[in-house]
Amino acid sequence: MIPPERNAAFVAAMEDILDVYQRPYDASRPVVNMDEHLVQLVKETRFGVATRPDSPQRFDYEYERNGTAVNFMFTEALSGWRKVSVRQRKTARDWAHEIKALLDIHYREAETVVLVCDNLNTHKPAALYKAFPPEEARRLARRLEIHYTPKHGSWLNIAEIELSVLSSQCLKERIPDIESLKEQTSAWMNDRNNKCQTVDWRFTTDDARIKLKRLYPDYAEI
Repeated sequence: MIPPERNAAFVAAMEDILDVYQRPYDASRPVVNMDEHLVQLVKETRFGVATRPDSPQRFDYEYERNGTAVNFMFTEALSGWRKVSVRQRKTARDWAHEIKALLDIHYREAETVVLVCDNLNTHKPAALYKAFPPEEARRLARRLEIHYTPKHGSWLNIAEIELSVLSSQCLKERIPDIESLKEQTSAWMNDRNNKCQTVDWRFTTDDARIKLKRLYPDYAEI
């Protein structure tokens, strides 16, 4: 979704994100994108059958809803790494625990993790204080540099691209429960990480000022 024209807040946040994407690779300050994706869990009510020995199984259209789950996606585009974590909810505390794992397990050697995410109220340093004692929350917050995508600008988040790939390659079939979802997303994640699949982001600030010129407000020199 593109915002209304002449939107200073949008272009300011957009140019901030695009500047981050132009930074050279720095292992001490990796740029990591994160996003979340809700998954509807669906159980079959009848077993699939094959009409012939070599034909695929056919499934009845009838199904049973079995709750939901959430995929937390973290990805470092420049290194071709991603992590998919499956949770039942996406509360502030869930986000905080995912951030702690990111910092203390996956990037424990990094000085700072440059985190790009959308501007949900759960994606704030305050979430760390809801999940951990203040000393621990402050320790984690000091290692974060957060950049937020603008409202109506989720397409600027590389993690959304990874979630789209995940959905098309892994989540087309009915998934009955959270354990099955964990197995499938883990297999997909390991395969993609082993192949070092990257995202080749090419849209720059210069491109935005030409192609999205209508979003930039008019200004008058003093």
